[in-house]
Amino acid sequence: MISLNKILGVAGLVLLVGGGLLGFRSVSESGTDCGSAFQPAGGITPMACDNALNGAGTLTTVLMSAGALCLIAAVAIKVIRNRTQEKVSA
Repeated sequence: MISLNKILGVAGLVLLVGGGLLGFRSVSESGTDCGSAFQPAGGITPMACDNALNGAGTLTTVLMSAGALCLIAAVAIKVIRNRTQEKVSA
C-alpha cells in the first residue's frame, strides 16, 4: 500500500518541477514577447508586459510554494510515523 508521505512527496516534486518549468515559459502581451517570469525580455517597455509577467510570476510562486509545503508535510508525516512506531515497539 502506498503511504501518504510518498504521495505527498511525489506531488510536491511534481509541483516544484512544474512551477519551475512555468517560470521559464515565455509569455506575451498583445503580440509583444515579454520573456519569462525568471528572465524578462530585454528592451521591453515596463508597462507593456506588467500583467503577463505578474501573472506568470504569481503562478510560479504558488506552484512552487505548494510543492514545498507538500514536501515538508511528507517529511513531517514520516518523522511522526517513525517516532510513534518506536514508542509502540519499546
